[in-house]
Amino acid sequence: MMKLSKLSMAICLCAGCSLSFAFEAGTFEASYPGIGGMVPVKVTFSKDKIEKIEVDPNKETVGIGQNAIASISSEVVKTQSLAVDNVTGATVTSKALLDGIKECVQKAKGDVAQLTKKKNIAPVIAKTETINTDLVIVGGGAAGMIAAINAADQHLKVTLVEKMNFLGGASAICGGSVVTEGSQLQKDLGVKDDTPAKLAYDLLDNGHQKNDMNALVFYVNNVGKSIDWAVAKGVKFEKDFSFRAEWRTSRMVPLKGGCPAFAETLRELVKNAKVNVLLSIKAEQVNMTDGSATGITAVGKNGTKYIINAKAVLLATGGYGYNKEMLKGSLKDALYYGPVSSTGDGHKMAENAGAAMQLMDYGKLYPQGIEVAPGIAKSTLQGNIGAYNQAGIMVDKNGNRVINEKGSGKDMVAIQTKQPASTLYLALDQKSFDGFRDYAKKNGISSEDIDKWLAQDGKKPPLFIKGNSIEEAAKKAGINPKNLLDTVEKYNSYVVNKDDKDFHRPVKFMTKTIDVSGPFYIVEQKPRFATTLGGVKVTTKMEVLDKNGKPIPNLYAAGELANSVHGDDSAPGANVAWCITTGKTVSDAIANKLQN
Repeated sequence: MMKLSKLSMAICLCAGCSLSFAFEAGTFEASYPGIGGMVPVKVTFSKDKIEKIEVDPNKETVGIGQNAIASISSEVVKTQSLAVDNVTGATVTSKALLDGIKECVQKAKGDVAQLTKKKNIAPVIAKTETINTDLVIVGGGAAGMIAAINAADQHLKVTLVEKMNFLGGASAICGGSVVTEGSQLQKDLGVKDDTPAKLAYDLLDNGHQKNDMNALVFYVNNVGKSIDWAVAKGVKFEKDFSFRAEWRTSRMVPLKGGCPAFAETLRELVKNAKVNVLLSIKAEQVNMTDGSATGITAVGKNGTKYIINAKAVLLATGGYGYNKEMLKGSLKDALYYGPVSSTGDGHKMAENAGAAMQLMDYGKLYPQGIEVAPGIAKSTLQGNIGAYNQAGIMVDKNGNRVINEKGSGKDMVAIQTKQPASTLYLALDQKSFDGFRDYAKKNGISSEDIDKWLAQDGKKPPLFIKGNSIEEAAKKAGINPKNLLDTVEKYNSYVVNKDDKDFHRPVKFMTKTIDVSGPFYIVEQKPRFATTLGGVKVTTKMEVLDKNGKPIPNLYAAGELANSVHGDDSAPGANVAWCITTGKTVSDAIANKLQN
């Protein structure tokens, strides 16, 4: 998460609020845990008003948690009420802030119960608004924002519709690495012989040749120049490749600052572009005339109906991972760690407009999950990288290694799902745990989170165990202590001899032996998913195809809505690159068509 400078809200009370309250005048402070750490709040009271709410530096997600802080603080002061709703998509941050404000009210000797009562609000008379535009984009994640920026740069009149009250979607919480095949960035890092054919081969191999071939052709031929465009626009990358076994050629590069920084860069670009952004407005249908898409119908929170007439419609609505009714097979039981906005809206809209769908049974399972709430995961992908850079290993309940820790994600999941409760365990000495803690911040896991989970000592999930010795940690975690000690000794011998005889972990990730003196840590690892792979069928220009294989005029798709490009399994870094590629290149195609 990104650390922000102090966010101060000094918002005057609106005229016309009739309720009056008694407070002890002064400023009071409180702090509650949010998604990225503590959320420290200061509330200033006069004798009869909440005058000001200030939130000190914190690590809530830029564009998501920070928006919730601004929105709720403003609403509380404006209405003089604590009966405000949590911000969807930022419920943890919302609760932390509201709990802090309530504590400040108590310290000021105010009546929390009275302030929390719902007020009678006069009914809003719904109205209809009509908007005419060149291009309407549904969905404000990475693909949608990039398409809006690029289309506006080419002088199209663009309207961007997002049902949440913030832009970002899954791009704000993704893994943070990007495929760069054919880009100048890849060449500058020393790889000059990568080709579209090599990328296509790896994608087909990883996706078991179930990939949408039209989308695949589009992807491999456009990803490089799309990454070049992103770099030119100010998206920052690290200066080295990240290793993953799925790629035979070095082409995956982490985003500098991870996905939160990436999403914030795009938000700023949208803000500075001539784009009409409509937030908290949900698209409900693609409007069709004589078989062609002519715009969308959307509805705002206040009931306002929007008829948006457009020459082209781009659906960039993300996936359907948060909609249990659309999930099938193992996805129904897997831990979810994606955005709450991924409810399949675009899939339904496209299908109702006549689109052909494919691979709706599939989603991307990853092995690096911890269960932070029932059915809900956080990713430890980056934390695992930090641990494996030291001497971290992964073991089963019997204390045995069962996999090459630096192998492919799909191979790990295949082993993991055969374990009791589909659970494996990171086994970490102090330096490996320190590496895990440091890198986990890139996934939004704070040191405060880790300390809280360690303090639970395995009594409730997620399982984070600390022992003074390997044996003590193993016993606490329910792992066979003798086998784990034997496993550590065997692994250390492989490190010394530079040869993992059991699972062939790459030697460059076996540079340090595991310290057997303690302390020692155990961290659970469960399957998690956010990305769904089912979606619309498309042409090589990302035009949506109908059930007869014909393009639906003026209807296009980008991002996860067309995720069948990956087949039945997406490779690391391929999803973010797909969003960048589709957002940039489909908006080029639309601009070219409309202007010619």
